Amino acid sequence: MALLMMCASAPLAIAQSGMNAAIDDQYVPRLADIMSTVQLRHMKLWFAGSSPNWELAAYELRRLKAGLVDAASLYPGIPATSVTTMATPVQSIAEAIEAKDRGKFAKTFGELTAGCNGCHQSIGRGFIVMRVPTASPFSDQVFPPQPPK
Repeated sequence: MALLMMCASAPLAIAQSGMNAAIDDQYVPRLADIMSTVQLRHMKLWFAGSSPNWELAAYELRRLKAGLVDAASLYPGIPATSVTTMATPVQSIAEAIEAKDRGKFAKTFGELTAGCNGCHQSIGRGFIVMRVPTASPFSDQVFPPQPPK
């Protein structure tokens, strides 16, 4: 009986504690978490395009772009020019992927990476420096295109 009364009073105790206020708040990921995901997409984009797995590269570019859009929309303190300067490199790499042009992909990936570093500089985070990946941390993913099964 004591256990039943204790369990019955738990919702009241939670309501009085203010714990339910967090339920009403919408989760907003930290900018660092969004950008860490963008960094993963940046690496995967490189390995996909270098393989060349154009379908995967297009997918990773869409995900990278979505992450940048999330960062800009959730964090209005990021200067608009920092975000808009990324549009040209993103479009250029999309065109390289569409053309299935490895040379253009490598060139535009470098431009994309430079755009990342320019954005970091513009928001006072110049100590975050991106580069073209040299080794894949994704030992569990196959990047070259696979024949249909």
